[in-house]
Amino acid sequence: MSRMAIQASVTMGQLQQKIDTIGNNIANLNTHGYKNREVNFSSLLSQQINAEEANDQRLTPDGIRVGAGARLGHTNINLKQGSIQNTDRALDVALLDANQLFQISVVENGIEETRYTRAGNFYLNPSEVEGQLMLVTSDGNPVIGNNGPIMIAEGMEDLKINENGDIEVTRNGVQQVEGQLSIVEAIRPRLLEATGSNNFRLSAETLANYNEDEIFAAVAQQDVQVKGGALETSNVDLSEQMTELIQTQRAYQFNAQSISMHDQMRGLINQLR
Repeated sequence: MSRMAIQASVTMGQLQQKIDTIGNNIANLNTHGYKNREVNFSSLLSQQINAEEANDQRLTPDGIRVGAGARLGHTNINLKQGSIQNTDRALDVALLDANQLFQISVVENGIEETRYTRAGNFYLNPSEVEGQLMLVTSDGNPVIGNNGPIMIAEGMEDLKINENGDIEVTRNGVQQVEGQLSIVEAIRPRLLEATGSNNFRLSAETLANYNEDEIFAAVAQQDVQVKGGALETSNVDLSEQMTELIQTQRAYQFNAQSISMHDQMRGLINQLR
């Protein structure tokens, strides 16, 4: 196979990954707190092929640079603020500042780790401690507060989350704070890795090269801005995604035609022998 066909073949494989990413974005158009993924490409190794020496009157370049195609460089997570949708549900809460994230505890393969999300549709589940309820995500993962997982005693009359992330509980007509959401700001959102279920994490490679305080900054309680009884919608722009999809499909078709033309040319050459 010629270099041109190899370049086209490699690029097609990478373009397919971008199409898959766009499809995932569109599929999550109505997922609360979902953040758009953006794909960047980079060139693979190239080779400089110099032409024979020519006289000083030459106007064309003295060589050509032949590449080996393009590869997926990085998938960025766009933490741009989505629109706010009122739900009037006490346990729904929306972050009002971009790059801020809720912290949750996830156990996977017996290992517990902290993950991050923008989705604020929370629930109360019975905990292992009798008489205590735990604030969890829709997947049942504990939501982390300033003192670990947020626990609320049973027997409440009312509950709401105020604009500073305080969880206010009413008992016997008396209102008191029984928990606080622990929110962090992503200083380097590019380093976040999507894990599914609308969550993000720090990969082992990232943790080997960075300290957590270089990636996240704690948000002081007085600086937290959330809205209770509301959810943040997805920040996916459907028209932008459709435009990207059309452009990527055209690039994919162009590379496919390059391979087809290569095959036709080789067929013609074989017939001339």
